[in-house]
Amino acid sequence: MAEKSSVFDMIGPVMIGPSSSHTAGVVRIARAAIRVLGGKPDEAIITFYNSFARTYEGHGSDKAIIAGLLDYKTDDARIKTSLEIAKKEGLKYTFKSVGNASTMHPNSIKLNLQKGDKKVEIIGQSKGGGVINIAEVDGFDADFSASLHTLIIKAKDTKGSIAHISSILSNDDCNIATMSVSRKGKNDEACLVIEMDSGLKPVTLEYLKSLNWVNQIIYIPDIDL
Repeated sequence: MAEKSSVFDMIGPVMIGPSSSHTAGVVRIARAAIRVLGGKPDEAIITFYNSFARTYEGHGSDKAIIAGLLDYKTDDARIKTSLEIAKKEGLKYTFKSVGNASTMHPNSIKLNLQKGDKKVEIIGQSKGGGVINIAEVDGFDADFSASLHTLIIKAKDTKGSIAHISSILSNDDCNIATMSVSRKGKNDEACLVIEMDSGLKPVTLEYLKSLNWVNQIIYIPDIDL
């Protein structure tokens, strides 16, 4: 009698697993999140919402999200054993599920990650075909795909700041694909998310970090490179 094959025995050039929404997209959400954090986390609380909440174990989204937190790409054969690998590497993780969150996208995941003293909260959405949207970063609207070079700037809500940053990027020959701004309130902290067609020079990043009204710079090159 032939042995039963697991849904994770499919190994191809694009993904491992039964569904691009439940595996490839989930892996990519986690890989984007650890770049916001600045490295692989020590601890992770993972909350699956809506359809993900009902299917994450059966469709392998639990393995996929942990694989992404370990920085495995979507075609990595280790995805199917990622839970065991994470335990060996000391990654502490907790899964939660919320089955009826009407304000959330059907395939949503919230990641609360910690590395040392640093913590981040990311909400990601799997759109199908491996396409994702990082909807929120630490409570700010973000809306980036991680398929382009992405710059996240947390800064004081200062007059003229967006125009100044746009000018700096232009001088670095960067073409801006999308730009969004979210703020907590007038003259409070704001979060600027910029997707670019090309990468930034290190000197440009250092200059942006030196601006006295900038609180934090996060630079995420295309995660699929």
